[in-house]
Amino acid sequence: MNERIVTIFGGSKCGEDSEEYAQARRVGQLLAEAGFTICTGGYLGVMEAASRGAHERGGRVLGIVMNQFKAEPNRYLTDKVASAHFYERLQNLIMRSVGFIAIRGGMGTVTELSLVWNKLMTRVIEPRPLVLLGDCWPPVVECWRKHLVVSEQDVSLLNYARTPEEAVQIICEKSKGVIL
Repeated sequence: MNERIVTIFGGSKCGEDSEEYAQARRVGQLLAEAGFTICTGGYLGVMEAASRGAHERGGRVLGIVMNQFKAEPNRYLTDKVASAHFYERLQNLIMRSVGFIAIRGGMGTVTELSLVWNKLMTRVIEPRPLVLLGDCWPPVVECWRKHLVVSEQDVSLLNYARTPEEAVQIICEKSKGVIL
């Protein structure tokens, strides 16, 4: 199957009135319009917003849910894949996707972003776009560069976008050659 999946990472705690929710909803809409399936962790916040946006445009929405969570997945999912534990969930979010968009979140989002980025740096996965959407990311990455061992080559694997439109444009352009 030639399905093109893009995973969207972001916080579960943002509400419908937040900037992150609006960004994720728009990303979901644009990706669905461009023919992508979107994939999220399947629950609230950014995950719900991206799912909702794609659903509104008739797109397929894949949620990678976890059996350990008591919460119900969001209502916009068209398909669910259950995971037994956190690492299996992360692997499912990563290995199915031709690209990734990270929207402001908390430590879960940092964990997801770090794992994808590390897999790209170590060439465990084939090159694919990793887009950091929003103004929060450049200072965070700069802080990591200042206080951790993060090289210019490492940073070159990241793509920055200020708007959902820019993020989706990067995904469309840089995911064309990705073969899973």
